[in-house]
Amino acid sequence: MLNYRAPHQAVHFLSENFSRRPEEVQVLDVACGSGLVARLMAELGFKHFVGVDGSQGMLDQATKTGLYKELKLALLGTEPLPAQPGVFDLVMIVGALRDGFVPVSVVRELCLAAAPGGYVCMSRNGLESESGNQYKVSLEAELQLMEEEGLWSHVTTKEIDQYMIDVYNCDHVQKDKYVHGTMYLYRKSLL
Repeated sequence: MLNYRAPHQAVHFLSENFSRRPEEVQVLDVACGSGLVARLMAELGFKHFVGVDGSQGMLDQATKTGLYKELKLALLGTEPLPAQPGVFDLVMIVGALRDGFVPVSVVRELCLAAAPGGYVCMSRNGLESESGNQYKVSLEAELQLMEEEGLWSHVTTKEIDQYMIDVYNCDHVQKDKYVHGTMYLYRKSLL
């Protein structure tokens, strides 16, 4: 209904910028929802997934994919990320980095879960609102601060024009108005 393209775009973005052998990569799928990102990644040869989501109903859907070694329930921002630190070759979070969903502070937990030299791939929708703009500013300030602290290095960022349909500002005349989004890829420091 929303023409939610973010999972496809995130996996495509990752495939353009990640060169490790997918069958060996340990993936933490944060805010995994129904498991769509893992299903798309599995098509590229990824096999080892651990998922985390704040909704038991979504975890039940993700279980049906048969892709996850483990699925964990946690409301990010109010509970710590239930992931062993320093283990995952790749940490994914698609669609949840926004105001009212996952607080900016969780980004440090994503980095902590990544193995030294591992990658963190994130997507954020660009809803044009005061809270959306404030979230973007806070998120990008945190990403930069973590880079300055030597926790990780920036690999690439990509702006996406058609992230999903803008249901908040869509009218009957302009049914194809899209929200833009941003994809970020960082590599955790080896230290």
